[in-house]
Amino acid sequence: MRRSVTRRAVLAGVGAAALSGCVGGGPAPGSEAATEDDTASNSPRSATAADRGQTGPPTRSDRLPLPADPPSLRDQSVSGGPPKDGIPSIDDPRFVPPDVAAERLDPGDPVFGLATGAETKAYPQSILVHHEICNDVVDGTPVSVTYCPLTGTAMGFERGETTFGVSGRLVNNNLIMYDRSTETWWSQVLATAMPGAWNEDPPIRSLREFRVVWTTWERWSNRHPETRVLSRETGFAKNYDRDPYGAYNPRRGYYDPGSPPMFPALSEDEQLRPKAVVLGARTPEGAVAFSKDELRDAGVLSGTLGETPVIAAYDSALDTGYVFENPDQRAFEYRDDQVVADTGEVHRPDALPLDRTLAFDAMWFAWSGFYPDTRLYA
Repeated sequence: MRRSVTRRAVLAGVGAAALSGCVGGGPAPGSEAATEDDTASNSPRSATAADRGQTGPPTRSDRLPLPADPPSLRDQSVSGGPPKDGIPSIDDPRFVPPDVAAERLDPGDPVFGLATGAETKAYPQSILVHHEICNDVVDGTPVSVTYCPLTGTAMGFERGETTFGVSGRLVNNNLIMYDRSTETWWSQVLATAMPGAWNEDPPIRSLREFRVVWTTWERWSNRHPETRVLSRETGFAKNYDRDPYGAYNPRRGYYDPGSPPMFPALSEDEQLRPKAVVLGARTPEGAVAFSKDELRDAGVLSGTLGETPVIAAYDSALDTGYVFENPDQRAFEYRDDQVVADTGEVHRPDALPLDRTLAFDAMWFAWSGFYPDTRLYA
């Protein structure tokens, strides 16, 4: 698949006023989170960082799967157009109450929702499409909420004492972040370190993640009426009313399901259209993907992740899904937007009596490129 346009050309199309923040904005100075799907900390340190007495972000005690060895991933990375920090992260985020946010958000506009024990926040896609990373603090824990418009992936990571920035590179069309303490490159979807221009030999570790829900403003604010919303007062001159790639409400431009990826993908699996949305989950044992359309229709889908049976449950209130390990292959049925267990107990789709594993929405070409051996249920 040939590249037809560059991100630099796309971003240039928003005009000089909107682009002024995009080509400026240098790097800003840089526990366990009360969020879901946390894993134990095992923070890596590169040789260069060790010399400076700096450590990178918190990492898992195990490692997520990779489609190739890390140097090969580096070799397959490409420039997205803007240079390092040319797409500026938000490092001093401000938030507004929902009534203020509603003045600039339509009901169907995408937002990325984060709910913990004490805080509920929404990060509008219309803002993050211009920044891709928001370095925030949630429940006292430093985190980064990240969004890659080219792969349709919104993900959250713990960041420790550092911040993440946009490297300007892509692999499989996906955002390559870098942490400002060690200068290590991190693929967003893979959530794993890879060699880069500024750190050639980082320890290969995977980041600690938490769930970010891709949904709409109407759905999120109905579920969480007390939510706080990322403000447009970011410190950058951006036109947040215009998406340089197209629009989601309704879908057009790059987000049109029939349009091709912007850069060559790592694979061209034709089981689904390239930009069909899947709910994907991966562990060190393997990967699984459920067609979002099929999950909406069925309510509950069963599958296998590695050697472990799993079940995906649909949440109609947020138009999202959750994946649970189901080693005993218990039977569940979807009724009236709830899930009924084989015992007769009724559960919310996000609260089945099973161990939940982190899952997130992604465009199919991106998921299948990163996880070519994934099991697809569609």
